[in-house]
Amino acid sequence: MVDSEVLSGQLHANGINVGHESSKLDYNIVVVNTCGFIDKAKEESVNTILDQVALKQDGKLDKVYVTGCLSERYRNDLMNEIPEVDAWFGTMELPLMLKQFNADFKKELLGERLLSTPKHYAYLKISEGCNRTCSFCAIPLMRGGHVSKTIEELVSEATKLVAMGVKEIMLIAQELTYYGLDIYKKRALADLLKYLSDVEGLHWIRLHYAYPSKFPLDVLDVMRERPNICNYLDMPLQHISNDMLLAMKRQMDKQEIYDLIAAIRDKVPGICLRSTLIAGFPGEKREHVEELKSFLEEVRLDRVGIFTYSHEENTSAHELIDDVPADEKEARAQEIMEVQQEISLEKNQDKLGKVFKVIVDKKEAGRYLARTEFDSVEVDNEVIITSKKALKAGEFYNVKITKAFDYDLEGEVVE
Repeated sequence: MVDSEVLSGQLHANGINVGHESSKLDYNIVVVNTCGFIDKAKEESVNTILDQVALKQDGKLDKVYVTGCLSERYRNDLMNEIPEVDAWFGTMELPLMLKQFNADFKKELLGERLLSTPKHYAYLKISEGCNRTCSFCAIPLMRGGHVSKTIEELVSEATKLVAMGVKEIMLIAQELTYYGLDIYKKRALADLLKYLSDVEGLHWIRLHYAYPSKFPLDVLDVMRERPNICNYLDMPLQHISNDMLLAMKRQMDKQEIYDLIAAIRDKVPGICLRSTLIAGFPGEKREHVEELKSFLEEVRLDRVGIFTYSHEENTSAHELIDDVPADEKEARAQEIMEVQQEISLEKNQDKLGKVFKVIVDKKEAGRYLARTEFDSVEVDNEVIITSKKALKAGEFYNVKITKAFDYDLEGEVVE
């Protein structure tokens, strides 16, 4: 999304009308920005390309261009299979793509982009690429090694976003916690957070994709001290079994994960911990699934997402036998999520009668959808508000929780 927003900003600055996922069908050129991360994402990307190619063949489009991770990873294969695409571009070929439009890459636009999100929140990419060697992951193949943006660059970008009306930024990267090692020779995420939290008008700063190995605990000191840094951390753990962690090349063991979670909660009491897990990795046995379920019951993470393992070529796990059938992967994922569902319901019930500051995202079917500081966009809980008084998207309100469900809350505005 961020890459698409940057491309849109560049095209717009070159005098080209551009829209993000326009439903009007009033365009003559399409750029499909693809993902090549796992099977489902690849399938969705290919289907989207084929849909656009069909429109071109019907004479409704002049050109179809493809960019992003799938294009970076499988360009030659795709060129042969879908020759109707006019040009293919990799993840780092933005200036080359702009040439197709007789447009110049404007360096002075650094950090400026056309937002495709509602104007009150935006994603801020702090680095590109990844230096880790997780055995299941193809991201380094598509995005290269870790490259941090400078603190000055990011503060400038955040300041511009606030000027556009943004109140909440979500920090993203392939890996947040490595930030700064390449340019400052030290992990500098805590320093970056201090500077960003000083940006006037920035109400919420949220951390996504923080790798757990060698986690820089000084980040938590800043989180605790600065009121506009959400007490929220998205930290992908992938598994808890030592056998699986070793096979996944996660660079830490079970006990270190337990210790890290305890240290995080000790430093920031009440923090919301989100994680992602993988079900059905090669060699995963019934006892590993039970171990993962026991871990969730014990540590009671606030938010959990789960992927079924995707066997990706050119990763080191591809040399292993993908020995868990697809339906069994899905069954395990479901089983693990049922454990988390119960935990989520209990944690939501604990919020009944309490008042939380929320930001309203939108109005839908006569109700307002909002989020607390413990909820990120699309992936976490929503607070559903029925209000006779009109509420504004992008504004903050205090809401008393009146009902609790597995993954959502209901509440009413209090003065």
